[in-house]
Amino acid sequence: MPVEMQHHDQPDRSVADRFEMVRRAPGSQLQGAVTDLCGYRETASGRFRNVEFASLTVPLVISFAEPFAIGLGKDPGDNDRFASFAAGLYAGPVVIESFGGACCVQVNFTPLGACRFFGLPMSELTDRMVGLDDVLGLEGTALRERLGNARDWSARFAIAETFVAARLAEARETQAEIAWAYDRIIVSGGRIRVSSLADRLGWSRKHLLGKFSDAIGVGPKTLSRIVRFNRALGLSRQDNCSWADIAADCGYADQAHLVREFRDLAGETPTMLAARA
Repeated sequence: MPVEMQHHDQPDRSVADRFEMVRRAPGSQLQGAVTDLCGYRETASGRFRNVEFASLTVPLVISFAEPFAIGLGKDPGDNDRFASFAAGLYAGPVVIESFGGACCVQVNFTPLGACRFFGLPMSELTDRMVGLDDVLGLEGTALRERLGNARDWSARFAIAETFVAARLAEARETQAEIAWAYDRIIVSGGRIRVSSLADRLGWSRKHLLGKFSDAIGVGPKTLSRIVRFNRALGLSRQDNCSWADIAADCGYADQAHLVREFRDLAGETPTMLAARA
């Protein structure tokens, strides 16, 4: 449910009859580590469904009410209920369902920011949701209580920002070589070759894969796929862009390759996505 980020609290009025969603851009001390903070509260009964495509966001969800049902690459089952949790990168679609009683704050980290904030191998969060207590311990429990007792979204965002900033201030910097490799993949739009990264670093591909996966959660090849996909998705929303042109511009072998990647990372073909736009 994308909403344009603002530097102040900004409700999405178009869905105010069903749920309230407020986003805030991070303060300067969180720049580069956090993309935005989101407050979400359902205001009507019902069953809501949302599908999120593969992205570079690592969310921390802190819930004060009913859990969400979340399925990685599938419809969630009865046992797929999650309230407060962190989730690592996942190279596929994520199906999220809720039932009219959800209320939470979500902090959206960049992969490099998440590596610093959580202070653990991000491979431990890859392709899964991990409970708040398991990633933040007693600090997470105290944070959830403070956020739940806060008077409004502005107060909750202030509490969350202060908490995140304090942990980042004490965190170790990401290894410079990994940060450089990550930036090269982003800047290239996912088109730089893994062998080129390894050669520039003077590392073997195996060594790069292990170090990169621990820090980011996925290997450089998988990250490149997600970057290319999101660039292609952005280009598809522009006027006068054909899928053949997008495939060539984003580095896919051909249009059939692009279609396969969309199926894997979004769960739908480009044509299906365009029809729903």
